Amino acid sequence: MAPLVPSLRFERSFWRTGIERVAGVDEVGVAPTCGAVVAAAVIMRPGCHRIPNVRDSKTLSALQRERLAPLIRRRAVAVGVGAASVVEIDRLNIYHATHLAMRRAIARLGGHDHVLVDGNRIHGFEDHVGPYTAIVDGDAKAYSIACASVVAKVVRDRMMGLLAERYPGYGWERNQGYATREHRAAVRRLGLTPFHRRSFLALQRTLAGDQIAFDLFDEELDLAELEMPSAVQFDAAAAERELAAVD
Repeated sequence: MAPLVPSLRFERSFWRTGIERVAGVDEVGVAPTCGAVVAAAVIMRPGCHRIPNVRDSKTLSALQRERLAPLIRRRAVAVGVGAASVVEIDRLNIYHATHLAMRRAIARLGGHDHVLVDGNRIHGFEDHVGPYTAIVDGDAKAYSIACASVVAKVVRDRMMGLLAERYPGYGWERNQGYATREHRAAVRRLGLTPFHRRSFLALQRTLAGDQIAFDLFDEELDLAELEMPSAVQFDAAAAERELAAVD
């Protein structure tokens, strides 16, 4: 089955009412066992034409994404990229850290009127970003979200490539931190780095060798926890420096 081609129908529904700065937001790096989770936000010009081949980044090759990302950046009105660090992921859980990365990406746009988010409704998200629309499979349906998915994927892959140079042997330049056989074997052989997500089930299984139940998407955390102490703020600054190296 051919991959879906995202359309501009969601953006046009707002453009027709005079709402022009419609930002598509998507994240990458939820499932990997190491590295930051990265989000991108993209605003396209009202009345724009789609860039051929832009679609959900998961359906594109690395070469296709590398070719499309600079085109998206040139044609966009604004692009924002944000990340949540490994310390933040382990402290907040990946669910809340992902939304934190999205908020940081949106904050870098320099202003917006409405947000299109890939996925389901997010509790309390409107309090931080204003009006938004959640679109299930949005990266396959909404053009600006698909653009954001491409930009975020390219940035995160480059971040993992840089980390692979600092921590050789894990294959991060190939597996981007996913729990592949190569990566799991390296963890057993070399141990964990400061960039491994110690709260993740895959790592716990690799190190302990047994099956344990663990909910990565626990929503019991009070949203007030998103106001991080200084130690976590410092690690966020480290994530920003990683972003600056590849953005």
